[in-house]
Amino acid sequence: MVYFVTGIDTGIGKTFATGMMARYLHARGFRVITQKLVQTGNVGYSEDLDMHRRLMGTGPLPEDEEGWTRPAIFSFPASPHLAAELDGRTVDLEAIADATRRLAERYEYVLVEGAGGPAVPLTRDLLTIDYAAEKMYPVILVTSGRLGSINHTLLALEAFARRGIRVCGLVYNHSGDEDPVIAADTRRVMLEALADFGYPEVLVEIPEIRDPDCCPTPDCGALFVSEEKR
Repeated sequence: MVYFVTGIDTGIGKTFATGMMARYLHARGFRVITQKLVQTGNVGYSEDLDMHRRLMGTGPLPEDEEGWTRPAIFSFPASPHLAAELDGRTVDLEAIADATRRLAERYEYVLVEGAGGPAVPLTRDLLTIDYAAEKMYPVILVTSGRLGSINHTLLALEAFARRGIRVCGLVYNHSGDEDPVIAADTRRVMLEALADFGYPEVLVEIPEIRDPDCCPTPDCGALFVSEEKR
């Protein structure tokens, strides 16, 4: 099963959340792998993928060496469409989709981490959210309790609903710099919004973690359990 992991904004914690979900599943004996849809700001490697493997505790996997988990890498740190243009290349969507398909043939779970938020352009003609809708990937949305998160989260949920995208739930990333009053109300509003849009009322919380190698794994499996019961 392929799940698409996106966030309400750049720097919201998608990479950490993706790695922790993979860690949870791997520790419980599931065959799981992650893929970075498009990596920008790197040359010849994916820093996000390296973080996934560090959190999973696996080291590089054979599919990493084959390039299937990092099918598109561009050097300039920008949206994929612009990064590709600046490198004088194109985003090969067919090659990316083929790499995901190959991973899904080998693994029970493939967690595909997007670049930036759902409305980030992959090409001049295609947004990330439309790519996910086209592939019929269920989505896991990473959000937070900081000021502004309600707006971004509700807009994302509405955009998913309009495209018929299934949302399995939210990963609520605690960054440590949020106001506790705002964070508590944000959590309540988000749960209500999931119910209003007809999505599973699942919100997995990741506490502020200073040392990822020593932290307890959050119960991100709730997202997958919820999806399998649908």
